[in-house]
Amino acid sequence: MLTGAASIISLFGYVAYFDFMNNLGHCNFEIVPKKLFTIFPPLKYMMYTPSFHSLHHTKYQTNLALYFPFYDYMYGTLDISTDTLYETSLEREGESPNVVHLTHLTTAESIYHLRLGFASLASKPQSTSPWYMRLLWPVTSWSMMVVTWFYRRTFVVERNIYKTLNLQTWAIPRYTIHYASPRQRECINRLIEEAIVQAERKGAEVLTLGLLNQGEEINRKAELFMRRNPQLKLKLVDGSSLAAAVVLNSIPEGTTHVAIKGNLSKVSSSVAIALCRRGIQVSTSCENVYTRLKQKYDSEIQDNLILSDSCSQKIWLVGDDLGKTEQMNASKGTLFIPFSQFPPTKLRKDCFYSNVPAMSVPRHFQNLDSCENWLPRRVISAWRIAGIVHALEGLNVQECGDLMFSMDKIWQATLQQGFRPLPVRTEF
Repeated sequence: MLTGAASIISLFGYVAYFDFMNNLGHCNFEIVPKKLFTIFPPLKYMMYTPSFHSLHHTKYQTNLALYFPFYDYMYGTLDISTDTLYETSLEREGESPNVVHLTHLTTAESIYHLRLGFASLASKPQSTSPWYMRLLWPVTSWSMMVVTWFYRRTFVVERNIYKTLNLQTWAIPRYTIHYASPRQRECINRLIEEAIVQAERKGAEVLTLGLLNQGEEINRKAELFMRRNPQLKLKLVDGSSLAAAVVLNSIPEGTTHVAIKGNLSKVSSSVAIALCRRGIQVSTSCENVYTRLKQKYDSEIQDNLILSDSCSQKIWLVGDDLGKTEQMNASKGTLFIPFSQFPPTKLRKDCFYSNVPAMSVPRHFQNLDSCENWLPRRVISAWRIAGIVHALEGLNVQECGDLMFSMDKIWQATLQQGFRPLPVRTEF
């Protein structure tokens, strides 16, 4: 740098690699797939693994190289049990979970929000990327290729303990962008089905489907897997009943009129029907949504269901496809309450935005150190909580496809188990 000939990109690349390898070596479980070394054998001498570095901490006089095992091979300081430990670490069965939450990666940079990534990022909700993340794009792109090309099955993201339950979060090695491609659907469904079978083999009681793993267009909210595996003892829970209950209980008391914006979904249709039965008017500007609800439910509901282009309502229940124009047409002080898995883009500073359906966890919920996607710390999605409550309460029912549990019962059970709703801000 004194001569002005240094490469800034190389400097940041080196620091990023150094930090990544340091986290990898100390993550305390084997994550590097064997296929990586099969495809490119020289990598064995260029990159260490968590099991390789663990021997340095237990044997002290072996495996001394910092990230670059070549020198241990050269100078004879390689521990003789290195290869054996690596093999057994990959094959060893982990602790059997009671509940598995199956999610997937979202954006390219979401890899840094895992425990293997940056703790400073994982402890904050995902949002606009910090400036320095742009400098890590070479590493980010490489990470995407490793995850999508070399990982052929799910991997464990997090392990938690709550009361008597061992909880695990598994991730499908695919990103949100892959779920939009029809060519990827068969592969994604295969990965999901393999995870379901693996969870049952491990003795799990409940498996919940997070984010797009329960997509209507992909697998009809897991109904596909029920048809393919009729003997399945594991309970599949999409969490729609609790998500709908959270939305209902986020609506301020005294509300008489709400608007639903976005495509009809299992959650939004359940919320609309529940509101109509309570005597609250529900308006939609989508004729298709209006017609489907009118045809499906009784006259009591139809009286409170309105087809209207008005944007004057102060409470909006919104889905993934909420458009910019619709947001900008909303009245000042409008409260946007999402019923979708993904939060809307916040375009209005003079309006209020609620979180996606989620609740805070009790203090004795263990090992919840990183944020779940865009949610605050120690807050998890309603879809994930639903599986935990199903297992704690021993509900022993499937909730996927068109099947839906009682919203009132799941809400009361969730509160009794210690989960709490998030405050809804309605004042500046």
